[in-house]
Amino acid sequence: MILTESEDMTGSASEETGSPATATEEEQGLVLAGEDDVNIVLDEDPGPVKILIVHASVGSGHKSAAFGIASAFKILDEEGGFEGRAIVTEVLDILDFGRIVFDGDSTASMFTGATRPFYDLTWRYTLTGRLLWGGGTIWARVMFPKFVEYVAAEKPDAIICTHITGANVAVSARMILHATFPIVCVPTDYEAEGLWPHLHTDLFCVANEHMAETLRPRKVEEKRIRVTGIPAAPDFAREYDADQIRQDMGLPKDKQIALFLAGATLPRPYVHFRSALDELIPFMHRFHDMHFVIVAGKDADYADHMRRQVADHDLENVTVLDYVDGMAALMSASDLIVCKSGGLTTTECLCVNSPMVLMGRAYGQEKANVAMLTAAGAAYHVTTSRELQDLLLLIESHPHMTDAIKYNADLIRRPDAAMEIAKATLDLIRGIPKQDEKLLKKRFLHFYWGGKPAHIR
Repeated sequence: MILTESEDMTGSASEETGSPATATEEEQGLVLAGEDDVNIVLDEDPGPVKILIVHASVGSGHKSAAFGIASAFKILDEEGGFEGRAIVTEVLDILDFGRIVFDGDSTASMFTGATRPFYDLTWRYTLTGRLLWGGGTIWARVMFPKFVEYVAAEKPDAIICTHITGANVAVSARMILHATFPIVCVPTDYEAEGLWPHLHTDLFCVANEHMAETLRPRKVEEKRIRVTGIPAAPDFAREYDADQIRQDMGLPKDKQIALFLAGATLPRPYVHFRSALDELIPFMHRFHDMHFVIVAGKDADYADHMRRQVADHDLENVTVLDYVDGMAALMSASDLIVCKSGGLTTTECLCVNSPMVLMGRAYGQEKANVAMLTAAGAAYHVTTSRELQDLLLLIESHPHMTDAIKYNADLIRRPDAAMEIAKATLDLIRGIPKQDEKLLKKRFLHFYWGGKPAHIR
C-alpha cells in the first residue's frame, strides 16, 4: 500500500491507485500443478486493519472526538472486525511530531487572549472565498517529517483527522510516500474553515447540511461529503436513569440541576468562562429551587478555588466536582447545562438532549457554533454573568421554557456520528481500487479557484 520514493514510480495510474495489475498465477496465490491436482498457495495473514486517528491538542474537543471514533472502532472490532480481520486504532497528537513541539494549551491563548478579534478575522476569511487551499507536501516538508517516517513504518490502512493540522500533514505524508490509504477529515465545529485539504481528502464527515453546502462550492464532490454529525463517545448515545444518577452522585432529586462545565484537560480555553462563573457565585444564594454542579475537570487548583468560594459564601446549593468519569450520565441527569460554545461540548449536550446555555462572547469557530445552535433554537446564548443570572432566575421560575430548546435540539442531534464515521472509513478501505487518482497527485502547494461561497461570513 505504501511505496517509498526510492521505488519505481513510473507505472500506470492504476498501479499508483492500488488497482490490480497483471500478475502471474503464482503471485495471485494459485498454482496449477497438473491436470487433476491443484496446489493452492495461501496468502499470508494480512494482519489487523490499522487506523490512525490524528488530532491536535489545541483545546480538548479534537482529542475527545478522536477517542470517540476510536471507541466506535473498538465496538466494531468486538462485533467481528473487518472482513475477518481485527481492527486496531492508534490516537495520535500531531503536535508531538513537529520539529518544534508546541504547547497546545498555550497556543489556545490566541483565541482566549487579546488576539481573539484577529483570530476571528483569520478564521473567517483565510481561504474561504474563491481562492482556496487544496493540499500539499509543504506541511510535512517544513514541520512534520517525523510523521512521514512514522506513517512509512506503520503502513496504516486509513488515517482519520479531527484537526486541520493533522489533515494537512496526513495528506503531505501520503503524497511523499506515494501511498494510497484513504484520508477522512472530521471537522469538530459547525462550520468548515478554509485550511482543510479540500482536493486531497477522500471523505469529509461533517456536522450538518450547512457545512456540506460550504464544501460544495469548494469543489468537493458529493461522493466525498457525508453528513454524519460531530463524533462524541458512545456513552453519549446511551439512555440513563436520571434519579439513580442523582442518588449515586449525592445530588437532590427535587431541584433543578444546573451543570456548569468549567474544566477540561486543557484549561486555557476556559479562562473567560471561569471569570464569569466567579462573578455569579455571590448571587447563587438567591436560587431556592435550583442546585448548581460545577465540574472543574482535572484542574485541582481550580476545584480548590471554587470550594473556597462556596464555603466563603456559605452556599448549600452548590456542589463542586473534580474530574468525572461518567460525564455522559451526569449531563443526561441535568436539567440545564451551562458551557462554552466548543463544537464537541455542544455536540455532547445535543446527544444527551439536555438544554444548554452558551456562555461568553464567541470568536472564530465558536462564533459559527453559536450562530448555528441559536438559529436552530437549540441553545440559549448569554455574554455576561448578569445576563446568565437573569436567564437562570427565569428558568427557575418557569422550568418548562426549556422544553422548546430540547425539542429543537432533538431534531439536529446525531448521537451515532462516531459509528457512522468508523463504518464510512471501512467502506473506503474496501474501495481503495476505485480511488480517485486526482486525490493522490503530488503537489507542494495546491491553491485553486472555487465557486461563489454558499455562506457570507
